[in-house]
Amino acid sequence: MSDHRTTTSGADMHELGPTGAVGGEHMVLNFGPQHPATHGTFRLLLELDGERIVRCTPYIGYLHSGFEKLGEHHTYNQYVTVVDRMNYMSPFANDLAYHMAVEKLYGIECTEYTQLVRLMLAEVARLQDHSFFLGTPALDLGSMTPFLWSFVGREECYDVFEFVTGARYMTAYTRTGGLMWDVPPDFKERIKYVADRTPGELDDIESILCSNPIWLSRMQGIGRITAEDVVDYGITGPNARASGVCRDLRRDQPYLGYEAMDFEIPTCAEGDCYARYIVRVEEMRQSARILQQAIRMLPDGGQVNVDPARKVTLPPKAEVHAKMEQMIHHFELIMPGSGGAPPVGEVYVANETAMGELGFYLVSDGTKFPYRVRVRPPSFLHYAMFPRLVEGRLLSDVVSVLSSLNIIAAELDR
Repeated sequence: MSDHRTTTSGADMHELGPTGAVGGEHMVLNFGPQHPATHGTFRLLLELDGERIVRCTPYIGYLHSGFEKLGEHHTYNQYVTVVDRMNYMSPFANDLAYHMAVEKLYGIECTEYTQLVRLMLAEVARLQDHSFFLGTPALDLGSMTPFLWSFVGREECYDVFEFVTGARYMTAYTRTGGLMWDVPPDFKERIKYVADRTPGELDDIESILCSNPIWLSRMQGIGRITAEDVVDYGITGPNARASGVCRDLRRDQPYLGYEAMDFEIPTCAEGDCYARYIVRVEEMRQSARILQQAIRMLPDGGQVNVDPARKVTLPPKAEVHAKMEQMIHHFELIMPGSGGAPPVGEVYVANETAMGELGFYLVSDGTKFPYRVRVRPPSFLHYAMFPRLVEGRLLSDVVSVLSSLNIIAAELDR
C-alpha cells in the first residue's frame, strides 16, 4: 500500500477538501491491489479523515481476461473451458449456467438423469464456494484456524469433481445437451460422504467464530445493506437474502428438478457482514439436505446426452477412434462450414449460483460461433455498491465488508 497527501496530483486522484472541524488534511490511500485482503486483483482509492473513510472509489481491471469477447471466437461447446475461469471458486456452476443458455437456444432439454446429476454437482459446487468463504473472512481478520478447517470440506468437494471429471479445479464437464461422460459407479457414495460430513464441519467452525467477541465486533452492524439497496443495485444471492429479500431462482424459477426438492431459503433481516456469513452457513446445510434427497432419487444409470440425431453433442472419444460413423459425426460438429447450425435468435438464462444470479445472454446468427456473448456476473453488481457500505466507516471495516460480499475479481473484469 502507498499513501499520498492532498498535494499529490494525478488524473485518478480526488479533489480533496479540508476535514472541517479539525482543520487538517485528508489523506488518499491506495488500498490494494497489493494488500492481502484484495488478493492482488482489487484497488480501492480511499479518501481518509484520520481513520474515517470520506470517499471510496473502486477500480477494476487487474484481472481482465476478455471473457465475453472470447465467446465470439469459440464454438458453443469449446467456450465452456473459458467460462470455467470466471468464478473460479465454483467452476461447474459457470459451465452449467452457460450450457443451459445454449440448450435453450437450440430448443433441447436434457434427460431427467442428466438434470439430476447436474443438480447434485451444482450443490457440491455451492458447498465448494461457500467453504472458501467461511475461511477467508476469518483469515482476513486475523484468525487462521477457521481458514484451515474450512479447507477440509473444500478438499472433499474437489475430490468429488476429480472423481467425476478427472480435474480438481477447471472441470469443463458440461456439454450442449448433456455431459462429457457418465458419472462413475460410486458417485452416490462420494456425494453421501460430503453431505454427511458437512453439518459437523460447520458446527466446528461456528463453535470458534460465533462465540468470539473479536469476530462478532468486526462483523455485526458493519456494512449494512437494506432491502431497498438490494433492489436499487441489483444485489442477488446470499447478499440479498441476508438483507431480508427472499429470492432464490431454485425456488422462484425452478430448473434441473429443484421443484421436487424439499429445502428452505435462509434469510436474515440485519443485512450486515455477520448476516451474510450466517446465511451462507445455513445455505450449506440446505445444500447437504438437497444432496441427501437427490441421492435417493438418482438411478444407477441413465442416458447422459440427448439423441445423437440432434447433432449437438460430441460423441465419446473412444467411439470416434473406433467407429467411422462417430468420426464423421465428430468432424461435422468441429469442421467449419459443415454439420448442423444453431437457430438464429437470442436467449437469456440465469442460474442461482453461490454468488447470486449468474446469467448468460447469447445472440446467434446461425453460425457455429455466437454473434454476441454477454454475462451478468453477480460480483460486478455487488462491487458497484461497495463505496456505499464503507463511506463514513473506519478503515478497518474495509476488510470486513469486502470479505463478506465474497467478490471474485474474474467476474468483474470481463
